[in-house]
Amino acid sequence: MSQSDTAAIHNFDDVQALASADMRAVDSLIRNRLASDVVLINQISEHIIGSGGKRLRPMLHLLAARACGYDGNQHVPLAALIEFIHTSTLLHDDVVDESDLRRGRETANALWGNAASVLVGDFLYSRSFQMMVELDNMRIMRILADTTNRIAEGEVLQLLNIGNADTSEQAYLDVIERKTAVLFSAATRLGAVLSGLPAEQEEAISQYGLDLGYAFQIADDVLDYVSDADTLGKNIGDDLAEGKPTLPVIHAIANSPPEQAASLRRAIESGGLDSLDNIVAAIRDSGAIEHARGRAEHYARSAKSALSDLPDSAARDALSLLADYSVNRSS
Repeated sequence: MSQSDTAAIHNFDDVQALASADMRAVDSLIRNRLASDVVLINQISEHIIGSGGKRLRPMLHLLAARACGYDGNQHVPLAALIEFIHTSTLLHDDVVDESDLRRGRETANALWGNAASVLVGDFLYSRSFQMMVELDNMRIMRILADTTNRIAEGEVLQLLNIGNADTSEQAYLDVIERKTAVLFSAATRLGAVLSGLPAEQEEAISQYGLDLGYAFQIADDVLDYVSDADTLGKNIGDDLAEGKPTLPVIHAIANSPPEQAASLRRAIESGGLDSLDNIVAAIRDSGAIEHARGRAEHYARSAKSALSDLPDSAARDALSLLADYSVNRSS
């Protein structure tokens, strides 16, 4: 890490500063391992990797490894391959969702087409598995293989829920567990695996990652109704336009007057945004925003409590702050 174990962690900038030296090594490795003699792979990979994201998942792994007492260097390639897995899912997601905007920029599929985006996503998946093999650790390979399989299940579950206005809160949580939370959990668990922590502590930091993933995604789904394209990097109402029944909509359907509930159901079933202002108003009037934020805050508190058995350190403080950041961010 770039600061001492006694460094004060007050905000997200402090977290980034703490991880900065390791993140520079990760960024360098990512660019090195992206290289291909197929020009289109380089173009698309650079477009999405260089899009200015926070690299939260690799940073989580780096911080978890340090919080668990790891002092080697295998956390750097692990963090890079975790980012490759995440990036490949973004490429595939944007094709499935027919998205044309991510992080305020045109998506790869909007620029190069669906076929190229899917195939480069496959390249990034396979590159990550090459890097796993190089680590020569069967436990790590099993965790990441199981994780990528669960992510694929999440994609299919979400597809089944598209346009389904009867999706329950539990069905929604099942999707975000697989689509988002399992990779957060793997990133943090692998920090404990590298450090050789006892099973109980490994499970605790894995639970931290899982709960953080829930908090992060629920908060992200709230932002779809309280933010705008300039802040969030995508268009307000995009989830609704894609027929995705996220938690604010699920709660609003169950807790709105019949006429408003019917309007919300039609929006999910048809993906229509003809009356977006009225729909957003219905979601806000129902208390759905407060309910979803409350659920996100619950998971954030649970994540923080899972860190209690780790020794005091700046890295542990950074992980704790990330739980708060996940629900208080604006983008």
